[in-house]
Amino acid sequence: MVYNFNLGIGWASSGVEYAQAYRAKVLRGIGQEAKFVFTDMFPKDNIEHMTENIGFLDSEVIWLYTFFTDCRISPVTFTLKQLEKTFGNRRFFGKRDGDTMKYTFPDSNSYYMVYLVNKKENRVHRVEMVSNGCLIRKDYYTYCRIYSEYYAPLDNKAHLYQRRFYNEDGTTAYEEITDNDVVMYQFPDRILCSKEELVGYMVSRLKLTRRDVVIIDRTTGIGQAIMQNAGPARIGIVIHADHFSEGSTDEEYILWNNYYEYAFSQHKHVKFYVTSTDTQNELLKTQFKKYQGISPKIVTIPVGSINEMKHPKKNRRKHSLITASRLADEKHVDWLVEAVVKAREQVPDVSLDIYGKGGEEAKLKKLIEERSCGDYVRLRGQQNLDEIYREYEAYLSGSTSEGFGLTLMEAVGSGLPIIGFDVRYGNQNFIDDGKNGYLISVHDKMEKKERVQCLTECIVRLFTEADLKAFHEHSYEKAKLYMTQEVERKWESILK
Repeated sequence: MVYNFNLGIGWASSGVEYAQAYRAKVLRGIGQEAKFVFTDMFPKDNIEHMTENIGFLDSEVIWLYTFFTDCRISPVTFTLKQLEKTFGNRRFFGKRDGDTMKYTFPDSNSYYMVYLVNKKENRVHRVEMVSNGCLIRKDYYTYCRIYSEYYAPLDNKAHLYQRRFYNEDGTTAYEEITDNDVVMYQFPDRILCSKEELVGYMVSRLKLTRRDVVIIDRTTGIGQAIMQNAGPARIGIVIHADHFSEGSTDEEYILWNNYYEYAFSQHKHVKFYVTSTDTQNELLKTQFKKYQGISPKIVTIPVGSINEMKHPKKNRRKHSLITASRLADEKHVDWLVEAVVKAREQVPDVSLDIYGKGGEEAKLKKLIEERSCGDYVRLRGQQNLDEIYREYEAYLSGSTSEGFGLTLMEAVGSGLPIIGFDVRYGNQNFIDDGKNGYLISVHDKMEKKERVQCLTECIVRLFTEADLKAFHEHSYEKAKLYMTQEVERKWESILK
């Protein structure tokens, strides 16, 4: 069995989660049984809805908090009718407003606020119970009640002090006692005094053997607990981002990225490290040898793969650009908006479609309104882009840091040239400057205005000077390196 460990997942997941989803497909393709373990809490959503959304099978997912129960990973199927049966003989009135339902009980100072999966269905995700104006409990459901949270008023706020996790039959499996960041877990036969101990206990319960492989995608807060309890299992570390700080590194000392420092310090216990590009692989090997005098096993395996080249079924939309990412500050999508607005002065029909969700969405909406560019710069939300890339003429990236860049791989798989900054590792991996796009030279002191201007110039150059047909063909050639069969072969080699 291959166990893959991560922290969280969301509707606007990062490249790490999408990389895991790609890996799940690859491991299925080679007949390798695998589990993907998530260790964060998900009070606002059911984890199954988010894992299923990006391609995991329910049978592949382990959630830390239900691992110790007999509740399965499942979509929400618990209904309002089932909830109403729990009211017993109490009289009640229900009033629905979109995806919420409020139940009131005559002659009572309490009410239930029910949060539904969506506005159309009657499936219940959670129920908040309010008494005398104070939140006292929340119940969470999938096909049964999976856990409850208990609250008490403190400083005029609802203070969470306990969680209770249930088995299918409603019996208590274990409890979490919490006081802000201090937690304790009470089991019938033991007490654990931190989340790290809970993770370690879960790993120990897996009863790993030499035939098992543990792959850690994120080590923050869980790496040590996993490695200390993995027993004879082989441990692999996947590196998803730049692994060191260049500005704080000199001939005598290297500052590792905090995400990887522990994993690098424990190299004696790590069977292999995985980078997604040869460039990062060679750099990391050189640094391990120079700064630590060691030569651990480091392999290059792309975090994604391409099943087939996507060729357009009709003519690509003229002068159309696409970008796809989490809408996060480090992706600098605002630079792309500004650049397209400026490019419009020379290429009057240039357009940009922005795919993804994230914290910067409101900011981008405001910018689009301020620039009056909503008719040619559009926010398209989160979508499956498999068949969409090939409708466009080129891909635009504002990111200044990509460990690999799944969307870049998907873009070249649809023949798109790419415009992006000359930064490690993704853009350098997928863009051959002047052949299938443009790499823009940057430096730390380069102001936003200059970056936007460079992006603008490259957009104009692409659509007025470049041989787009040749650029498209070169991207297809680049994409051949990432065919699924080749990636499957690499995973088979390292896992055998």
